[in-house]
Order: sequence, then C-alpha cells, then structure tokens
Amino acid sequence: MLIYILRRLLYVIPIALGVTVVCFSLVYIGPGDPLSSILPEDAPQEVIDRIKAEYGLDKPLPVQYAVWLGKALIGDFGTSIVTGRPVLVELGPSLVNSLILAIGGAMLGFIVGVVLGGLAGYYHGRPADRMFTALAITGVSVPHYWLAIVLVIIFSVELAVLPSLGMTASGSTEFTFSAENFQHLVLPVIALSVIPAGIVTRTVRGAVAELLNMEFVEALRSKGLSEAKVIKHVTKNAAPQVLAVMGLQLGYLLGGSILIETVFAWPGTGLLLNNAIFSRDIPVLQGTILALALIFVALNLTVDIVQATLDPRIKR
Repeated sequence: MLIYILRRLLYVIPIALGVTVVCFSLVYIGPGDPLSSILPEDAPQEVIDRIKAEYGLDKPLPVQYAVWLGKALIGDFGTSIVTGRPVLVELGPSLVNSLILAIGGAMLGFIVGVVLGGLAGYYHGRPADRMFTALAITGVSVPHYWLAIVLVIIFSVELAVLPSLGMTASGSTEFTFSAENFQHLVLPVIALSVIPAGIVTRTVRGAVAELLNMEFVEALRSKGLSEAKVIKHVTKNAAPQVLAVMGLQLGYLLGGSILIETVFAWPGTGLLLNNAIFSRDIPVLQGTILALALIFVALNLTVDIVQATLDPRIKR
C-alpha cells in the first residue's frame, strides 16, 4: 500500500506542474491589457512602463512564469492589480466560503443520489427504477443557474420565506453557523446539489443493478443470507466506483459554482473569479485558478488512495 501511495504522489508532481502552466497561460489568451483596469486611457507611456515593471509584466512570458511559480511555491501569489491587497488575503476567505457551499451541496447531492440510485438499482426494470432514473436525468439536464433563479423567484420573491442574497443576515462575508445564517445557505445548496445528485443516482443505479445480476449475489442468497446482508456486500463492492464519482463531483462543485455564487451574491471563489475576469485582475485570476486546480488534484489523489484501501485489486 505504501508503494502505491508513493507512486501516486510521484504522478501528482508532473500533473501539478502542468496545472501551473495552464493556469499561468490561460489568463493571457483573452483580449485586453491587464493594466487597463487601473490606468486611464491617456496615461503617459513612462507611467505604463513603470507600472509594468512594478508587476513584472515587462519581462518575457517564460521569465514571468518562472518568477510566478517560484513565488507560488512559497505561498506568494502576488498582489491584486485592482485592490492592491495580497492575493492570499483576497483568496483565503473566499475559498472557505466556497468550501462551505460546495460541501453542503455535495452532502445533499450524495445523500439523495445514493438513496435514489440504490432504490433504482434494487428495483431495476420496475416503475420505481424508471421514476428515479427520470429524476436523475432531469437533475443532470437542468442548468443549475436557471434553477437558482427559479428558486429565488419562488422562495424569495413570491413566498418571501428564504433570503436570496449574501451569506449572512448582517451582510458580513464571514459565515458563522446559526439558524439565521443557515437560511442563506438553503437555496444555493439546493441549486448546487441537483447535478451531482443526478450523476450519483445514475452511477449508483448502474453499479447496484450490475452487481445484483452477478453470480456471487446468487451464491450469497442460496446460502441463506438475509437480504440486508446481501445489500451490504453489494454496497461494499459498489463503493469504489461510486466514491470516484463523488470525489470528482466535489471538485467540480468547488470550482464550478461561479454562476451559483453570482446569482446568490455568495462571496466565494466563484464570485471572486467573476469580478477578477471583468476587471482583468491577472494575479487574482492566476492564484484562484491555481488553488482550485490543486485542490481538485488533491481530491483525486485522496479518492485513489481510499479506493485502493476499499478494493485491493486497484493497487494491482
């Protein structure tokens, strides 16, 4: 097991380096000058040259990448062009807020997905299977930003029972768990959980239905094991496949909640990225994208190790 973990860690190094190259390069593909957000159109050339030198934008891209990577390795993602604050100061609270939202959406989506998928797989081919499968397809197909708007219209505008903006009643960007603040979490979590719930439902349904048709299940039943113990064996065998999907979905929720956070004005990394894109704040863009990408890589590594623990065949 230790050798497997070390091998997986070695694989992560080139992947992480590739991620840094992509994160650094993507922000330069789009049109526009990153300094246009802080400099007036009639700024003298000497002022432009001085600001470029200040931010290191006067150097060739390979040199900029090497300098940026060296600083990123020690936790220095630079300074925001717009606010003048360190990127880590901007990123830290936003990342925590996105984690709260992503974990909430993942937990709800995974619970619903496992329950519906397990029932659909157990009652394979029956009306319950068709109903839960239809719900899963609907969940995967519905755009979560559209669902977010519908939820706001119903529960915030028409019924006026849940808040639609911000993450706290006081307008603070620091979330504290209380009954009042929890209300701000309900609608974005529901909107964010629909897609992973649909994906997990289909994955669990397929895995359970396939396992129930295998010979070892018939052997277990012929030996007189109760249906609950048979389901326990099926769950154990389906766990690695389902766990892999869950790990990927958690990563997608963390990095793909930009539209949900924008709709609900949730001060997370999605809203931070949205503001940085429109203001061409390259240091914030690079730092945020890199942090999210590395978290995604770390989640994949964790899932691989847990999968190998649950199913020793994976190590081979």
